[in-house]
Amino acid sequence: MELLTTYHLAGLFIGICTFLIIGLFHPVVVKAEYYWGTRCWWVFLLLGIAGVIASFSVENIILASLLGVFAFSSFWTIKEVFEQEERVKKGWFPKNPKRTYKF
Repeated sequence: MELLTTYHLAGLFIGICTFLIIGLFHPVVVKAEYYWGTRCWWVFLLLGIAGVIASFSVENIILASLLGVFAFSSFWTIKEVFEQEERVKKGWFPKNPKRTYKF
């Protein structure tokens, strides 16, 4: 981590990691809705809360920043899971044949 601050690469590193974290959450949303529907929203709430607590608990600014990105990506995923259900309703994504749907 010292190398990142010595060469002023911390911002670039945080940006790249933010991009990867957000990119990771897209397939997670699709799979979570496919297997569990919107019932899994509370898991992302707990992950977000844990990320916020961890971010406050860490002294390293780079790690704290990445934990904050993870936390708020988890919170955003709650909204996305419900929107994913709408996308499945519209036929943009496949339904899970082993699940029963409200619609």
